[in-house]
Amino acid sequence: MPDRDYLDWPFLEPRHRALALALDAWAGAHLQDAHGSDVDTACRALVKELGSGGWLHHAVGGAGRQVDTRAICLIRETLARHAGLADFAFAMQGLGSGAISLFGTAQQQETWLPRVASGEAIAAFALSEPQAGSDVAAMQCAARPDGDSYVLDGEKTWISNGGIADFYVVFARTGDGGGEGGRGSRGISAFIVEAGLPGFEIAERIEVIAPHPLARLRFNSCRVPLANRIGEEGQGFKVAMATLDVFRTSVAAASLGFARRALDEALKRARERAMFGKTLADFQLTQAKLAQMATGIDAAALLTYRAAWTRDGGKRVTKEAAMAKLTATETAQQVIDAAVQLFGGQGVVSGETVETLYREIRALRIYEGASEVQLLIIARELLAQEGN
Repeated sequence: MPDRDYLDWPFLEPRHRALALALDAWAGAHLQDAHGSDVDTACRALVKELGSGGWLHHAVGGAGRQVDTRAICLIRETLARHAGLADFAFAMQGLGSGAISLFGTAQQQETWLPRVASGEAIAAFALSEPQAGSDVAAMQCAARPDGDSYVLDGEKTWISNGGIADFYVVFARTGDGGGEGGRGSRGISAFIVEAGLPGFEIAERIEVIAPHPLARLRFNSCRVPLANRIGEEGQGFKVAMATLDVFRTSVAAASLGFARRALDEALKRARERAMFGKTLADFQLTQAKLAQMATGIDAAALLTYRAAWTRDGGKRVTKEAAMAKLTATETAQQVIDAAVQLFGGQGVVSGETVETLYREIRALRIYEGASEVQLLIIARELLAQEGN
């Protein structure tokens, strides 16, 4: 039985507990075979199923409705414990439409958010480039105004939902940001780019160890209507960071889901595995490892739901979100690795639950800001506070 005591923590309200329990029951009935043989097909199906189940509306805001960060975190944690691809499908609907929820015009929100929430439209977030991942200020993709349009040129890479999305929130340089060499974070703008526009192509599909839709995008004189710009020109860095503050915390929550599932599997294995006339659970080395796993999960969960609660209270959470993501992803990697070790040879058999979790967790220590970047963010925020 999964540990649900954390649902009674003061960071959460009774409605959050009800949401998590309802989703857990739904996921148990609907996500038995969430991957399937074709990842694109499976992901499209999951988006539709999550939409029809009413879960995706938690991933979007707009129309006067605030994004509930705690709800997003609970949903991601619950889905990750059941099926990694289901968590991915939910998360990308939120991340891909988050800029519209937070900064979009009423028309943009009315056009896209209901379709995202219903699962009718698949969203994507296109920030990273071949030479500009963690260093957003090094962005080269450019957009120049031309009449009632912007003309986009350049590339984006590591774009989740690349190849299956109906629209992409694309960040491109529109001016001199004042940084080194005439570049910087202040000269970036955000745009809604619909799939299929002339000059927009999927340049490459990318396969990774935990399969999900991923691609490199190319823009060659791609015309995007002026009305598709999100926020003011030059506001794109602010748009991107505000979006990531919400969903970076939810990456921590997904890591918790993976870690909790690994602990559940490890506990079951320890009780059942016979060894030297005892069970694996009878050995103190096993008990110590299980204790470390459980303690690490609770510590990461406290940071995660503190960040979500703080943001829902209307405060800036750049430091708190970075702490949560860093701790939860690194802890989950350790917990899952320990679970694989407890399973022995069976733990590295392809398709075994802990083997799948091992592949799922690895990318979370990199995307939406690698662990090393989170350390820099935390230090920067601490030094800024000290300076005040």
